[in-house]
Amino acid sequence: MKKIRVAILTLIFVLGLPFLGFVGKGSGECKKIALTFDDGPHPRFTEQLLDGLKERDVHVTFFVTGEHAKLHPDVIKRMQDEGHLIGNHTYSHIQLTTSNREEFCRELRKTNEVLREITGIDTEYVRPPYGSWDCSLEKELNMFPVLWTVDPLDWCSENVECITNSVVGKIQENDIVLMHDYYDTSVTAALKIVDELTKRGFTFVTVDEILFN
Repeated sequence: MKKIRVAILTLIFVLGLPFLGFVGKGSGECKKIALTFDDGPHPRFTEQLLDGLKERDVHVTFFVTGEHAKLHPDVIKRMQDEGHLIGNHTYSHIQLTTSNREEFCRELRKTNEVLREITGIDTEYVRPPYGSWDCSLEKELNMFPVLWTVDPLDWCSENVECITNSVVGKIQENDIVLMHDYYDTSVTAALKIVDELTKRGFTFVTVDEILFN
């Protein structure tokens, strides 16, 4: 099954299709969307986010860097224990280029090892920094790349309302939202987004439910 998923995602990259999952928008059933958070875990802000998500019974996807995961294994374990999906965001947030492919792969493998030591399971999903990816790595690493469809640029704004409106104003069924759990304003905005979109009938799921359901 995992090899089939890799083949499907490879086809998506080759055809240049967006990562919207395999159920068309507006299916008429429950309106699923996925919130994803990059760059953590942060010892304060990620815990703050986890507290808010637990209160709301919402599950999200965290794409963590290996260096931060190694510094804060207790936060990673809490993510797992509370039902969130954990993905790989390289070890040091390295961007794939034509000249650093081997280093990039080493960072992904190193982060997988860190996460395996903490969680006891293998990491299947990768969020490549800046969206730079090579389709051949899917088979080589046996991992699924996950990009995004909505980017509020929360990392460069301290305006909670602006970040919130950037998501709420354009969200559609099966969207994957890119955010970061490394900033106080991002976490505050994320919880406001959850509250507002819950009122509008959206359900929050982890990215695997968008991609493969």
